[in-house]
Amino acid sequence: MPTENEKLSILSEMIEFAKVDNEIRRMEYEFLLLLAQKLNIAKETFDHLFKVPAEHVLPKSQTERIIQFHRLALLMNVDHHQDISEIKKLHDIGLKIGLPPGAMQQVLMIMHQYPDKIVPPEVLISIFKSHYN
Repeated sequence: MPTENEKLSILSEMIEFAKVDNEIRRMEYEFLLLLAQKLNIAKETFDHLFKVPAEHVLPKSQTERIIQFHRLALLMNVDHHQDISEIKKLHDIGLKIGLPPGAMQQVLMIMHQYPDKIVPPEVLISIFKSHYN
């Protein structure tokens, strides 16, 4: 289980990602709030992250980094609206946290084959495993 600082960092990064198109839609906010609740972060603390981002904490394990990439991809697709700036930002975040570019590109390409562009976790894991072998 992530520490409090790691949880705040996860949410803060996702909030900044949601802001990339200069608008946080209701569905994005609700998705982020649901994640905050799952991470046991109080709504007041969560809302404060929109004004003051938490310090970035790099996820320790590769698994945690893949999970964060998956969360960001879900967030990107939750409002059924994505643009090139979101895709580029997602790719940049993935690179920053050390994910293989080929795996990320493959996920971004195949997500269109799934309902609501939600790549099943087992498919996501399989893609990343193939790039680590």
